[in-house]
Amino acid sequence: MMWFFRYLLPWILAMAPAALTAGELIPTPEFSGHAIPTTEFPEGPADWRPILDTAALVVALSLASYFALVNRSRRNLLLLTVGSLCWFGFWRGGCVCSIGAIQNVSLAAVDPTYAIPVTIILFFLLPLVFTLFFGRTFCAAVCPLGAFQELICVRSIRVPRWLDHCLGLIPYIYLGAAVLLAATGTAFVICRYDPFVAFFRLSGSANMLLFGGCFVLVGLFIGRPYCRYLCPYGAILGLVSSVSKWHVRITPTDCIQCRLCENTCPYGAIQPPTIDQSPADRESGKRRFVALLVLFPLFLVFFAWLGTFLKVPLSRLHPEVRLAEQIREEELGIAEKTTDASDAFRNTDRPVMDLYKSAIARQNHFGRLGGWLGAWVGFVFGCKWIHLSLRRRRTDYRAERSNCVACGRCYRYCPNEQLRLGFIQDISELVPEENGNLKNEDRRSKTKD
Repeated sequence: MMWFFRYLLPWILAMAPAALTAGELIPTPEFSGHAIPTTEFPEGPADWRPILDTAALVVALSLASYFALVNRSRRNLLLLTVGSLCWFGFWRGGCVCSIGAIQNVSLAAVDPTYAIPVTIILFFLLPLVFTLFFGRTFCAAVCPLGAFQELICVRSIRVPRWLDHCLGLIPYIYLGAAVLLAATGTAFVICRYDPFVAFFRLSGSANMLLFGGCFVLVGLFIGRPYCRYLCPYGAILGLVSSVSKWHVRITPTDCIQCRLCENTCPYGAIQPPTIDQSPADRESGKRRFVALLVLFPLFLVFFAWLGTFLKVPLSRLHPEVRLAEQIREEELGIAEKTTDASDAFRNTDRPVMDLYKSAIARQNHFGRLGGWLGAWVGFVFGCKWIHLSLRRRRTDYRAERSNCVACGRCYRYCPNEQLRLGFIQDISELVPEENGNLKNEDRRSKTKD
């Protein structure tokens, strides 16, 4: 028996690999009438939800554009608003979301290894395409966040014009910060701080429920506070809508300047007629416009310099920088306890100094990115002041292209619209003949013709 373990067993173990390799070269024996089975891998169940969501988005955008511009029906827009809220909000839990898709697109633009689903690309692009042709009909009755706010606005309070302009800059600043953080892989802040997703999913942290509750409370008295003063996608849609081919028209005929649309709009999107300026005022306006153009580059440089001071707070949002700070506090005995991230790091062979060097490099990188963010903020402020210095001649009340969300409220209160639809026989039924600049006989004859 000893000879087996001493001589034969070592020879068998030495020849085993060669035998296995040679076995692969042995041809498969042929058997008459026998088909050798092939290995089959069953396909997973098909997921039709992305296709259904995309189809629902296209249908909803088409209906919203038709109801807002052709049918001009506030009632139909409200019905579509309820449907969009149920489907994209509560049924789909607020995801996929066109607003949050900004972050995925930003990360995919700078990171070729990031695989972005086609559905997210479509949810980002389709509302922009429809807005380019029909205005902000996506905001009118498709976006679940806008739909939620549209339905809870029970009593609108007019926001002072100067405050509305100031708060209206926040979405553009938020957009720049969200793109920067998403492109660097730091955080998806739009999704993290979505105020309504906790209500859509009927779950969430106490902080997010409180955050969303504050927006709900404000939204009862101020029309769409998130859409007007925080939504980054709304900022993009506003820019695209300003050059849209078709847009909401308050009245199908001449404006009678009854001011009912201005008093009805809860979003401050109705522009009143301009007042004729004296030659001195026009000359002063031209000088102010030229001065702002000259100061525009200084805005960019100044805010870019201020942005460089953001490198520390911005870099601390990155998980690697936070980990380096946690490890340093643990090494100095400042931290009371370790974290899961620090425990996982210590289980690796990575040197601590390597982590510190990487964190410092990221801080310097965020210093440069903070400069770009500051330049963006300066660009936004400069463009806003230049825009406010421009005086466009208007003889009637018009819906502002960038801010109008095509909700259709003004249709219901416009006397000319009521006359066109046959709901009234005379404009004076809604507006007294002596009120404003009415010329009822002329207006009625033009409308009926």
